[in-house]
Amino acid sequence: MLIWLIIAVLVGVYMAWNIGSNDVANSMASAVGAKAITLKQAIIIAGILNFLGAVFVGSHVTETVRKGIVDPSSLTDPTIVVYGAISALLAASFWVTFATWKELPVSTTHSVVGGLLGFGIVAGGSINWGKVGEITAAWIISPIFGCILAFTVFNILHYAIINSKNSIRRCRMIAPLFIGLAFFIIALSFLFKTPLGKNLSISGLSAVLYSGIVGILAMIGGYFLISRYYGHTSDGIRSVESTFRWIQVFTSCYVAFSHGSNDVANAIGPVATIYMVSKTNTLSPSVEVPFFLLAIGGMGIALGIYTWGYKVIDTVGRKITELTNTRGFTIDFSAATTVLLASKMGLPISTTHAVVGSVIGVGLARGLKAIDLGIIKNIILSWVITLPAAALITIFIFKLLTYIS
Repeated sequence: MLIWLIIAVLVGVYMAWNIGSNDVANSMASAVGAKAITLKQAIIIAGILNFLGAVFVGSHVTETVRKGIVDPSSLTDPTIVVYGAISALLAASFWVTFATWKELPVSTTHSVVGGLLGFGIVAGGSINWGKVGEITAAWIISPIFGCILAFTVFNILHYAIINSKNSIRRCRMIAPLFIGLAFFIIALSFLFKTPLGKNLSISGLSAVLYSGIVGILAMIGGYFLISRYYGHTSDGIRSVESTFRWIQVFTSCYVAFSHGSNDVANAIGPVATIYMVSKTNTLSPSVEVPFFLLAIGGMGIALGIYTWGYKVIDTVGRKITELTNTRGFTIDFSAATTVLLASKMGLPISTTHAVVGSVIGVGLARGLKAIDLGIIKNIILSWVITLPAAALITIFIFKLLTYIS
């Protein structure tokens, strides 16, 4: 069993590398596309924040069979579970590597789910088709909601600030409201129905109240900062964009940190399952993820960002539509809001889908000609293929493992 544990750790690192190389675009593509920061700065910032999020806020308890796709009670042989976990993780990794090579943003969460679906089919496990249906619905819900929200927010910014007669004055009045909303969303994502909120004994209503206080303080602070340091140039548009530049960088940093804390389980969850099987030779509905595995996952994600992270950033940040700082802020705000609302409703949302949907929404706010329909078509096709592709690759790998062993 030790040799399989070593193999699982290596495959987990490979998957973490894939998460970093593909999903870094979720947080940093808009900032790079809007020229708020350089590509090099984005890669360094995202690498550090994803690692910190994975290690210090990463989930310490993960479901044995991720997302409830396969009923754990239907699998009684620990060896079969080990083979299945490795097969699903390796299949998901292969698919994400291919997508990153093609510079296509895909959901690593859905790739892992597809792998587990293939494992359930080939191993004869009881599959929760209702959950599979929810995930399929999320393909449609998350990008459409992100698109609509980004379209709405950007139009509000455009007509209330950018297109007004005195855009500098309007920016000083309205930008703090968006700063307050952004901080409210960020605080709520950390406190509302989360392990941190439970550890602090914060109820749902209290989480909303505390987040509201954080948002109000941020709004007040933003007003004084904007009045003092921004909005003093004669060029109204440039002044507005410079104001939203630093707000956008902050929201991008938040998305990067939360990505590391949320998605490290995609790489390390199956490894933790194998780790517990190797120690106890039994199966459990949930397993504790050791700190050292979280650290390994965090390093893998950071390595992926540093080596191949630029590929998908280029697609999301530059190829779909032209971005500015106000557009970039709109994308980050809309994607974060979409993910927060969906996750609290129990929907298996994809950050990748929400971000891409938000980018499309910002592009559509400027007219259909402002977006590259060819790029969008390729991205949507890769989303549709993700689940069946990962499932089929898993079935092949699982059959191979059982044959050679």
